[in-house]
Amino acid sequence: MKKFALDAVDIRILSAVQQYGQISKNRLAELVNLSATPCWLRLTKLKNSGLITGYRGMVALDKIIDLTKVFVTVSLKAHKKSDFDRFEKRIQGIDEVVECCATGGGCDYVLKVITVSLYEFQTLIEQLLDEEIGIDRYYIYVVTKEVKSTSISLSKLMEIKSRENL
Repeated sequence: MKKFALDAVDIRILSAVQQYGQISKNRLAELVNLSATPCWLRLTKLKNSGLITGYRGMVALDKIIDLTKVFVTVSLKAHKKSDFDRFEKRIQGIDEVVECCATGGGCDYVLKVITVSLYEFQTLIEQLLDEEIGIDRYYIYVVTKEVKSTSISLSKLMEIKSRENL
């Protein structure tokens, strides 16, 4: 993957976007200590380079509806590229799977699944097993309490990286 050379102002812009999302040109310029037009030009450059992939609002869904969150580890029966492709293509089409990571080690994938009930989750798993998309084993871990859910601090990462390069 191509890496981008970023300066301190770029990092401040990305950090502000990460923390506040889509904000006004003037507010962003104020946060990063840069005049509005150059700030906006840099933001546009960062968007065009693909470093900003979107904006999201964090909605407290648990205040609206009771949800069941489940982490699922999945091991596939076979390990050819076509097996991984078939599984990943199917997972892409399931709205309830909000995260899916391919992993090395004891399992092939870790999924975060959110449904309105444990029954709906079980129905989804049974459907996936019936479709024969290559699942050999799966283990589920029902979330009983969310302790922390944040994004990693870009400015802290860059600070650590710059210390390593000294």
